[in-house]
Amino acid sequence: MIARFARPLAALAVGLAPAQLAAQDIAIRAETLHTMDGPAISEGIVVIRDGKIVAVGPAATTSVPEGIEVLTTKVATPGLVDARTVVGLAGYLNQFDDQDQLDTGAALQPQLRAIDGYNPDEVLVDWLRSLGVTTIHTGHGPGTVVSGQTMIAKTWAKTADGAAIVPRAMIAANLGPNAIDSEKGPGTRPKQIALLRAALTAAKGGAAPDPKKPGTPDKLDMQVWKDVLARRVPLMITANRAQDIMSALRLKEEFGIDMVIDGGAESYRLIDELKAAGVTVILHPTMARHYGDMENASFATAAKLREAGIPFALQSGYEGYVPKTRVILWEAGWAAANGLAPEDALSAITIDAAKAIGMGERLGSLSVGKDGDVALFDGDPLEYTSHVTGVVIDGRVASREVR
Repeated sequence: MIARFARPLAALAVGLAPAQLAAQDIAIRAETLHTMDGPAISEGIVVIRDGKIVAVGPAATTSVPEGIEVLTTKVATPGLVDARTVVGLAGYLNQFDDQDQLDTGAALQPQLRAIDGYNPDEVLVDWLRSLGVTTIHTGHGPGTVVSGQTMIAKTWAKTADGAAIVPRAMIAANLGPNAIDSEKGPGTRPKQIALLRAALTAAKGGAAPDPKKPGTPDKLDMQVWKDVLARRVPLMITANRAQDIMSALRLKEEFGIDMVIDGGAESYRLIDELKAAGVTVILHPTMARHYGDMENASFATAAKLREAGIPFALQSGYEGYVPKTRVILWEAGWAAANGLAPEDALSAITIDAAKAIGMGERLGSLSVGKDGDVALFDGDPLEYTSHVTGVVIDGRVASREVR
């Protein structure tokens, strides 16, 4: 697994996102077809027309229209869904001009739009796509109390507008050490929550913007907070310590807003509280380094959340070192090696991930009517010796490279 990821970074520059993928009707035939909409199908077929799935089933009973290309593979799954990343805003060069995932100019910046910083030609987008990731939930990362907005994008396109399928998905907030700065922002946890409460309270009361009062939203911010209060967009709070997760849940209850917990390193300590709150957890990468506010993280948290019936998804997250991202396929493999059933691990990066970002009706399973996104493998997707052999996005072949 490590050897596969440690290839020279220059190799990442090969096969950048195509400017335009030719529209086509296509079928995929797999010895094992994981639809994530029921049991795996032996010798299964998926037929895609006009970018949407029109037929799924056993090869013996599923007809393939004459004249369309048929891709054959050993194993096929839905296109993988990365439920939380900063790829496209954070670039693999790790230089000032390709790092747009965080602006530290103010503690609260909900008006910053991910789509305005998204680079569809970023090498890391190509890297993830070649490894079966067809959809990413990406945007502003940790570092301030509210760092900005997120977006949902397909991993190929000529422009950010072409890639985005949801231009504004969530508002990214952060609690704990990721957003504590005694010089430029809140120096304590109570101050973090106070800033969030002040912004929501001001929006709830319709207060006029007052630039002289710290924490009071300006006109653009105010509209974002009103949308959060109206449940038009959820607040995603990155919180790893149990105390920070509980602070987030109190905020949710106080204002009646939709909330997603991101990170959740100590979520296994709050099973009852998370179930009562009805929140989804976008769990930290299984292999994330366990230090700082993640020092109590566990490889088995995914299995514990699944056992408790708490909806969750896995993510690649954010890494401060080159090449700046993890790969959810490998994170799922490690979760499966630590108590999570293989089928549940695959769900955590397909249908459950799609549901976590509000796209369960469109993505995450090979079902009639959903987007024609498929990942092809030469073996068990969770086995580190297997390779991705092809990727189909919206019915178009986006990659034929073996990774």
